[in-house]
Amino acid sequence: MLKITIPLNPMTKKNSQRIIKNRATGRPLIIQSETYKQYEKDCGAFLGNWKDPINYPINLKCLFYRKDRREVDLSNCIEAIQDILKKYGVIKDDNHKIVASVDGSRVLYDKKNPRTEICIEEIRDEWSPT
Repeated sequence: MLKITIPLNPMTKKNSQRIIKNRATGRPLIIQSETYKQYEKDCGAFLGNWKDPINYPINLKCLFYRKDRREVDLSNCIEAIQDILKKYGVIKDDNHKIVASVDGSRVLYDKKNPRTEICIEEIRDEWSPT
């Protein structure tokens, strides 16, 4: 079992987007806010450099301790942290073959100590050899 703590107030990607005009086509383009980009960068400092990303089925349990009680979708928090774990090489991909489960994940409140506690546990199918 692998445990990682990111001592930052959890953010979502969907609530941190902005619309700009694509210079090439003139059409609207949705991009991440500077605040979210900074959050993603700051998370990298707590994840280090991974040489061998996880490429087997896991349960990714995330406890998101937010500094406020504003409503947030758990699925949006999970999406953001999965993308961050992929970006920094902790997991090879965030598809269902690797992140097979997110059992136990929750959004909680801790005004004084906002953070994300990540617990990664390998899932072994009952039919696979031990």
